[in-house]
Amino acid sequence: MATKDTTPSLFVHSPVLKALQRLAQNQTLWTAPLIIILFASLIRWSVALNPYSGYNSPPMFGDYEAQRHWMEITTHLPTLKWYRYDLQWWGLDYPPLTAYHSWLCGLIGSKINASWFALDTSRGMETTSSKVFMRSTVFISEALIYVPAVYLYCQIIYSSNGQYLKKHMAAVLILMQPALIMIDHAHFQFNSVMLGLTLLSIDCFLTRHYVLGSVFFCASLGFKQMALYYSPAVFAFLLGRCFSEKKGIVLFVKLGVTVVITFGIMFSPWLKSLDDIQQVIIRVFPVARGLYEDKVANVWCAINVVIKLKQILSVESTVRLSLLTTILAVLPIGIHLGISPSKKRFIYALINSSLAFFLFSFQVHEKSILLPLLPVSLLVLEEPIATTMFMNVAMFSMFPLLKREGLVIPYYITSVMWNWLVGGYGPNTSLTTRLGTLGVHIMFVIWHIAEVSIPAPPSLPDLYTVINVLISCGLFTILFFYYVYRQFTVTSSAITNQKKTQ
Repeated sequence: MATKDTTPSLFVHSPVLKALQRLAQNQTLWTAPLIIILFASLIRWSVALNPYSGYNSPPMFGDYEAQRHWMEITTHLPTLKWYRYDLQWWGLDYPPLTAYHSWLCGLIGSKINASWFALDTSRGMETTSSKVFMRSTVFISEALIYVPAVYLYCQIIYSSNGQYLKKHMAAVLILMQPALIMIDHAHFQFNSVMLGLTLLSIDCFLTRHYVLGSVFFCASLGFKQMALYYSPAVFAFLLGRCFSEKKGIVLFVKLGVTVVITFGIMFSPWLKSLDDIQQVIIRVFPVARGLYEDKVANVWCAINVVIKLKQILSVESTVRLSLLTTILAVLPIGIHLGISPSKKRFIYALINSSLAFFLFSFQVHEKSILLPLLPVSLLVLEEPIATTMFMNVAMFSMFPLLKREGLVIPYYITSVMWNWLVGGYGPNTSLTTRLGTLGVHIMFVIWHIAEVSIPAPPSLPDLYTVINVLISCGLFTILFFYYVYRQFTVTSSAITNQKKTQ
């Protein structure tokens, strides 16, 4: 089987490739998925042994308590109160599918131990048993949605011409993405559900199941509103397909009806009253919070070093500014994809659209870098150097957040693990690329050493965080231009040159 495979030469030093080759030689390659899933599970549970957002940090605790509290209120209150109940204590601010997911998790947890989610009296609950259950909800949710979506993608892209090594290697590298592991299984969130639903929609689009794909993408939007980062690319791709398919008008109507029905079902409890639906929208899109809260590696936080936009512009003006710049950034991407909606360009457009939103949109959080990281990871075998660089920059950009939560050690371990799995440079890597990536990594090392050994001056307590923002934002901008260039220059062949999938 392995003789037909053509794994990229850049991965010749990867321990993953060597392990898969041994499995192929022993005619046991069919065991690869089981081994990969067990390895990925071990890493996730190991990371989950570390602190989480808000660990032992009263009075508000953190994201962990927010997720637990949503399970509490959804299991005890009628739906019309979910977005209104005691908003000062982690009021629900994600779309309805998150609420339904919280309800299901809370319902199951209450059957095990009702005290974990007792209304009001369970706030700040940090017992060992409740934490095991909460960690399990993340693990199981990811296993049910994200992991199958990854394997389905790898099967679609690397299923022909005996590309068995590629298929399993891609699965390993996508599943072992350190940023998602750290945010979901250490920091504590359910981003894998939103990303898994998005990836399922991508899988459907790549196999021409456009209507089913639109259902999954609407579900992704219904779980977390940040999935909007992908919407320009998805809209342009589907619109382009409506013009290129033989029954494009019928497809257009089907997609429109599908979107209306899917959102109608998800929002149905609140559609009876204009006031109720407005409350959901206000909670989901918190414009009043301002252009940004924490220091994030996007353009607005980087500009803030010189120009204090939040002080010289009103909230309404910053909303219009971020909206305009985001539209200007994504418009050429969408037009190009809509004119020529190939599958290969679609993946690049997903990167560019989501990265443009990260760099320019309103109220961006550090964790939002997970959105461009998903399509970036999907191209790990086609763009190994760019993917590895993006991954390392993303991890570096989140270090201040992870350090605040006591996650420095797993940060280093998962970062080193990713680079070890990739395996370093291949024999044909140019000297320019080697020097450029080496220079970036040396810069990261210098920053980390200085941050630990040289205290920031009292007058500039956030000095290292600001430097991190400037470095990360600069590198993300360079990577954005690179991926835009790739989108505009790739051929119309499919991702792995399998013309029949195009």
